[in-house]
Amino acid sequence: MQTLAKTESSLDIFEKLESEVRSYCRGFPTLFAKARGYTLWDAEGTAYLDFFAGAGALNYGHNHPALKERLVRYIMDDGVTHSLDMATEAKRRLLATFDEVVLRPRKLDYKIMFPGPTGTNAVEAALKLARKVKGRQTILSFTNGFHGMTLGSLAVTGNGFKRGGAGVPLTNAVSMPFDDYFGDATDTAAYIERLLEDGGSGMEMPAAVIVETVQGEGGLNAASFGWLKRIEAICRKFDMLLIVDDIQVGCGRTGTFFSFEPAGIRPDIVTLSKSIGGYGLPLALTLLKPELDVWSPGEHNGTFRGNNLAFVTAEAALREYWSDGALEAETIRKSERIRTFLTDMIEKYPALQGAHRGRGFIQGIACGAAELAGDVCKEAFARGVIMETSGPSDEVFKLLPPLIIDDEGLADGFARIEAAIAAAVAKRKGSERE
Repeated sequence: MQTLAKTESSLDIFEKLESEVRSYCRGFPTLFAKARGYTLWDAEGTAYLDFFAGAGALNYGHNHPALKERLVRYIMDDGVTHSLDMATEAKRRLLATFDEVVLRPRKLDYKIMFPGPTGTNAVEAALKLARKVKGRQTILSFTNGFHGMTLGSLAVTGNGFKRGGAGVPLTNAVSMPFDDYFGDATDTAAYIERLLEDGGSGMEMPAAVIVETVQGEGGLNAASFGWLKRIEAICRKFDMLLIVDDIQVGCGRTGTFFSFEPAGIRPDIVTLSKSIGGYGLPLALTLLKPELDVWSPGEHNGTFRGNNLAFVTAEAALREYWSDGALEAETIRKSERIRTFLTDMIEKYPALQGAHRGRGFIQGIACGAAELAGDVCKEAFARGVIMETSGPSDEVFKLLPPLIIDDEGLADGFARIEAAIAAAVAKRKGSERE
């Protein structure tokens, strides 16, 4: 009979009992047991630098001491855990802090909706509300956009593989080319505007446009600020709502709290999830301009809208990191280090056929050679770095470390990632010679 320790250290149980749909564990085949800051340890004690950060859900790292202390104290004091949408002290504190620390300093006037615990809940609420307000069915989305895995969110997602899993037609959405989709050949904002103004284009007037400023899953395509401003202007011209999906690239991932701030735009609706919970606990918010708050009580509902444990850590994270500009300044500074490292790798390893993608703490290299990005990630894991691919063909390897990573951690990660690039390139050259 196997001992408990031996059973716990085995991956066999996952193969035997868990669905084939599991994904990340295939790229990182070890049994993780402990995490702190930007480091994970497996059951054998091997340490891994986390350049994945829960797909952007861990901007403040694993088990942040200040957030953990607040969470444990709340639990030990018998604080409310589950409350549907009832009023609780934890929710009151989060609402007040979000208004004080995030909205008022940016002169933003949003009502806050708790749509459910995940990002796709926030998107579904945004799409439903836009259709209700405008009385139209169509949502305009973009090539390579990703907005979630439930049917409404999937309809505005570009990835063919993920869309194919729906099993039913995905309707009431139209996909338009993202910024620079055709390179310099076509001005995609002008293209969209022309279709909307032409009564013969066959396009139904959309209720809203949904856009990511940086396409986190779609290949780290970063929209120019000028293009974003033009999309906003098109929304105003044609009486459409502008929805910015900031689920992966918000909460400081690009430097500013909201990724759209440098572009100078004012979305009608904003979706937040992932790192808004602070500690990795599930939480999502849909922010909406007050005049759009036309919901009837209970018209959009969900059992787990009241995740008070996440309210506690979210409020603590906002207080800890967004009461001043220190984290933003450090993120911007370190972002330049990431950019410099990646551009150096493109120059040093021409076999990557690389192009730089992204901004802030979500950057990577698009590899021209097929499957090379995946090979780099495999070699990185073998060297103790967790990182993943992005893009419709997994052609981009991306760096997504927690915002709290220090310069020493970045330097260590860069050294290991360069070794992984060198190994992947060498193996590719060796196989080509055979």
